[in-house]
Amino acid sequence: MSDAELAAFLDEQRTLILATVGRDGWPHLMPLWFVVRDGEPWAWTYARSQKVRNLERDPRATWQVEAGESYEQLRGVMVKARVELARDLETVTAFGEELFRRYTGLDPLPEPVLAMIAAQAPKRVALRMVAAEPPVTWDHAKLGGTY
Repeated sequence: MSDAELAAFLDEQRTLILATVGRDGWPHLMPLWFVVRDGEPWAWTYARSQKVRNLERDPRATWQVEAGESYEQLRGVMVKARVELARDLETVTAFGEELFRRYTGLDPLPEPVLAMIAAQAPKRVALRMVAAEPPVTWDHAKLGGTY
């Protein structure tokens, strides 16, 4: 995919799979909602989650977003990244609001949603996924039925 195609693809998708390195060396994969900021995916999660513990030990991760119901429709992206943890309440709250605007389509967000985000933010961290290598992308529709 070109950069523009990749940006459009990520804008269409709703779930990112993040693989962190577990304490035992095995991959730990988890789905996350995400927002792309300046070409980098961001997500949030509970500060006490296993993925955060893994990232505190080792910030290396791989993330993937994929789509397609049949082989000729498969498309996606995989990126090796280093994940930065943002813990300050202002950053986490602002990110939570951005995330919920994306997933609800509401702008401005209603007061009950803002209150829920404000209650959640102290328990969460924001994850910034900084690419360590260029993305690997695929789009089987471009193969024209030739595999």
